[in-house]
Amino acid sequence: MTRFTLHDAQSAPEGSKPLLEKSQKGFGMIPGLHAVMAESPQVLEGYQRLHQLVLDSSFNNDEKTVVWQTINVENACHYCVPAHTGIAKMMEVSDDIINALRDETPLPSDKLEALRTFTLAVMKKQGNVGQEDLDAFLGAGYDNRQVLEVILVLSQKVMSNYINHIAETPVDEPFKKFAWRNSR
Repeated sequence: MTRFTLHDAQSAPEGSKPLLEKSQKGFGMIPGLHAVMAESPQVLEGYQRLHQLVLDSSFNNDEKTVVWQTINVENACHYCVPAHTGIAKMMEVSDDIINALRDETPLPSDKLEALRTFTLAVMKKQGNVGQEDLDAFLGAGYDNRQVLEVILVLSQKVMSNYINHIAETPVDEPFKKFAWRNSR
């Protein structure tokens, strides 16, 4: 069982209290991930800033979901896959996309598949992608901005996936219905 406290507005360090209030306001609850991160106000603030930057990126909702879930599934995050399934549904991403990402089956468009393939290449090659990887991604209709934004999303997901693994963050009640198990 986890040795990390799931903080609320009363138990959190002073610097995290306004950040948890922001989470409560934005999500209608304090997500378990944020409750764990609250142990370090800097970590929670960094995560919230990265999340906002991802939301403000050039990716549309389908593309954000592809990058988020590709990373979550590859990292086998027990918390983030169900959470981002719920988030994707709120963002009106189609079930075809959601299920293909969760099940690691083909996506409904070549462009989205190129995004997943490039995201996995960046992860697996630790950023040392080759010209062939870049050409395939750019040839699918993306540009250098999106190359960099994949890395932005990866930075956000490294924080959440790794913290959830270490803290064994329990899945939030609204997302339990989207439970996911790694099929590998």
